[in-house]
Amino acid sequence: MTQPITFSAEIQQHQDIDAAFVNFPFDTVELFGKKGQVKVKVLLDDKVEYRSSLANMGGGCHRLGLTQAIRKELGKTFGDTVEVKLWEDKEERIVIVPDDVQKLLDQNEKAKEFYEKMSYTHKKEYIRWIEEAKKEETRERRKIKMIEMLLEGKKGI
Repeated sequence: MTQPITFSAEIQQHQDIDAAFVNFPFDTVELFGKKGQVKVKVLLDDKVEYRSSLANMGGGCHRLGLTQAIRKELGKTFGDTVEVKLWEDKEERIVIVPDDVQKLLDQNEKAKEFYEKMSYTHKKEYIRWIEEAKKEETRERRKIKMIEMLLEGKKGI
């Protein structure tokens, strides 16, 4: 792995919603040869690791989104400073679909087709939601709900 790009940044709130980001203070064209989205591996405060993307949201710089779960794990919120280390992520992003979920997708061709066209992030969100179920009946309910939502064309939970 190459040297990480490191910087400190203030966690900012996106408009009036519970969504957060940090500004990426460097030129992505200079560093990565890309103007648009840049897939990255991130390490925050030397303790929370995840895969994400730098997105050009206008305003002259790219931004790195921070989910509620990541902020909770960091124990930080809007206005706090976070130490960021990131690397360009060139590995293929694959979501491992559990056998029981795959079986259900295989039985629902339309839902399966929609799922397969979704982004890595949306696929990951669905599978995480199912796998986080503590009880078997909750898992079963979520699997059925996932198929219903896919059939309705819903990309996210």
